[in-house]
Amino acid sequence: MEAQVYNIYKQEMSKDDFSRLSNSIYRLCGISLPEVKKTLIEGRIRKRMKQLEINTYNSYINYLFSDAGMENEIIPFIDVVTTNKTDFFRESVHFDFLTETILPELTKQGKKIGWKKPLLFWSAGCSTGEEPYTLAIVLNEFRKINSDYQFDIFASDISTEVLSKASMGIFEMEKADVIPIELKKKYLLKSKDPNKPHVRFIPELRRQIQFSRINFMDDNYDLPDNLDVVFCRNVLIYFDKATQEKVLKKISLKMTSGGFLFLGHSETIMGMELALKRVASTIYRKN
Repeated sequence: MEAQVYNIYKQEMSKDDFSRLSNSIYRLCGISLPEVKKTLIEGRIRKRMKQLEINTYNSYINYLFSDAGMENEIIPFIDVVTTNKTDFFRESVHFDFLTETILPELTKQGKKIGWKKPLLFWSAGCSTGEEPYTLAIVLNEFRKINSDYQFDIFASDISTEVLSKASMGIFEMEKADVIPIELKKKYLLKSKDPNKPHVRFIPELRRQIQFSRINFMDDNYDLPDNLDVVFCRNVLIYFDKATQEKVLKKISLKMTSGGFLFLGHSETIMGMELALKRVASTIYRKN
């Protein structure tokens, strides 16, 4: 029996099934699944098939796009075909630029207008939350020398599963190794259970982040229209160029004039017609 099950799961997805899968996911989520990734996708969804006791790719795809599948399976599917890899202070040069250049400028402008609104930040495609929690640490540290400014952090992802993890603010202790020790003492609580080497962000910091589900394919994003800084890093890599441009246009509409956009190190707006100007590597400003 073991050998028979193994052979079933070593089958190859037909071109028609893969075409149906990739076209539907592109339409629903904007995620591009080129044919060169067919073998990779087969291996990843095979795990879901095994958990659901589904024996063929065709049966899995039929279930995925059924009413029940759209309610219960579409998010787990997205989770397995995308990579939710993220770290605290990832691409740390971005946070240096934020602290040394952007925040001083925005706070100076804010003082001129009497701080009529808090600075608004959006972590788009936040995954399990390392990026928005890093933002919260950086902004709280900067507020030590600018105590009169306020900020709000919005964080979103298409996956309700990773958003649930993110909102808890609980991470394996080794995940937090990159956070400087003085910041750990200030913002993290260590688990009292020696069998569970975890840390959790203090309640005051967790309350500063508003998590919500946003699909980049939605016509409009349920966010304020005057965002000051947007982090959308290592998300666009799953979209083709046409979809990237459409998403970035919608993001820029949510940004205030002079607002800043951060992209991942392998992402660019080159060749796109956007109201954004490059100010540093992978950092752009709305005209």
